[in-house]
Amino acid sequence: MAAPTATTTAVAVIRDWRGWPSVFSALWRSSLRFRTLTVTLLLTSTAILITCVTMALVIQNDLFESRKTEALEDAARAVNLAQVTLDSAALGDEPAALQELWDSVQADLRRYSTAEGFAGIRMNDDPDAVVLNGFSAGLSANIISTGLSNRVVQFDDRQSWQSVGLDVAGRVVPGIIVGQQLQVPEAGSFQLYFAYDLADADNTLTFVQRTLWIAGIGLVAIVAAISFIVLRAVSTPIVEAAETSARLASGDLAVRIDVHGEDEIATLGRSFNAMADSIESQIKELGELSLVQQRFVSDVSHELRTPLTTIRLAADMLNDQRGAFDPTTARTTELLHTQVQRFETLLSDLLEISRYDAGSVQLELEATSLAHLAEDIIEQMQPLADGRGTELRLVAPGGYSPVDMDPRRVRRVLRNLIGNAIEHGEGRPVVVTVDSNQHAVAAGVRDFGLGMDPADAERVFDRFWRADPSRQRTIGGTGLGLSIALGDATLHGGSLAVWSELGAGTNFVLTLPRRGDASEGPSPISTEPQDSLSEIGDATQPIHLADIPAELFDRGSIE
Repeated sequence: MAAPTATTTAVAVIRDWRGWPSVFSALWRSSLRFRTLTVTLLLTSTAILITCVTMALVIQNDLFESRKTEALEDAARAVNLAQVTLDSAALGDEPAALQELWDSVQADLRRYSTAEGFAGIRMNDDPDAVVLNGFSAGLSANIISTGLSNRVVQFDDRQSWQSVGLDVAGRVVPGIIVGQQLQVPEAGSFQLYFAYDLADADNTLTFVQRTLWIAGIGLVAIVAAISFIVLRAVSTPIVEAAETSARLASGDLAVRIDVHGEDEIATLGRSFNAMADSIESQIKELGELSLVQQRFVSDVSHELRTPLTTIRLAADMLNDQRGAFDPTTARTTELLHTQVQRFETLLSDLLEISRYDAGSVQLELEATSLAHLAEDIIEQMQPLADGRGTELRLVAPGGYSPVDMDPRRVRRVLRNLIGNAIEHGEGRPVVVTVDSNQHAVAAGVRDFGLGMDPADAERVFDRFWRADPSRQRTIGGTGLGLSIALGDATLHGGSLAVWSELGAGTNFVLTLPRRGDASEGPSPISTEPQDSLSEIGDATQPIHLADIPAELFDRGSIE
């Protein structure tokens, strides 16, 4: 099955809209270009939106005011012409002449006005007045509101208007109704109403608004393109500088930034390259000095082996015959023998440290049961524990199945941890725990001695460091054991962790991966112990692995 490409991954992300917030959040945190472009687009879009809306409102108001003014002027002109016609007519006593004049006025209103419709409504019912009927042409009296009618009746010398929706060809369009009084001789006052269609102004406004929105979107797109080009030109050197610094930090000392021009970015690039040159030079000097130091330690250690072997043989001979010496000479011989042994151990540790520093340490892997190995180390350390009045206890719920490890190095780690626990355990029991899970096997060494404060626990793996320099070593420690133990654990791809508390003791946990690489899951043993000595009780009595049937190991039944 083919691996998913970047394109298919991007398409999957786009389709799964529920993952957009997390994607945008990650881009916002990790990309300066995305963050700047987003802020620029948001601010630009907001500014353009406000501008477009303001312009649309101004244009809408201007168009309406213009069409309203035209309607009022048109209605006033038609009413004035009709009023002049009525006032200048000589009617006499013939009612028919007044009706004929009224019909001609209606015709003049149609001719003089550009309104879509108009209507005339009689205002009073004076019995002495001549009765003339109202009229309606394209304007229904039902759409004339009571408020507009009252204003027309109240103000006989002014126009009144109202915005309405007009029914034109079966569709409702915006319009305006203008009302004014007309004085008819011998018949009294009439309300004249003119209806004007504002659909052309609405169409114009729609066109303007559509144009504004298209122009606004186009401006946003142009600003986005310009911002992207500018940001790319500015951020590309920054991205290159970040990538170059990351490669430099990872150890590629020869990497440099390509410098072009004389601007600020070029100045930054030249400064970075100068810094990289200085760092490379200093690292090379330190590396050469480190090699010289490693070679010196290694050479000195090797050169000391021959005379030390001779001295050790002589010290052993003197120590074997110390019974024939006087007490002072015998004590001196014993001290000489002890210090020569300690010197030989220190020389071996220095050689091992020099190998770690030189990177020349190789593991000799062998399938080994960590539980069996811990049992062997406990048996070897039992005489030392008996001499200090310390009880060694083993808890091994797991760790029986063989795991590839270097048994010599793991033995050395456990021997060092158990020896330290005996020395600093104040005669209290030392509990060795072995357990495993699907990822790793682990061994923990817990003592209930004085313990250390957190600051001391952080430095416990430093070379030649001691938590209490005044405390006398009774088992010949060199101050390099824990540093070498940490190196052995790291070489296996595992870890060596420590927990310590004043008055509560110390707990070291060695964790080794099953597959020879770095462990992926948690350690089978917690670094911070969960039980006190009183709670452990008899549950930590030593067990004898020899009593477990061998066929269980063959079947892998015990983990």
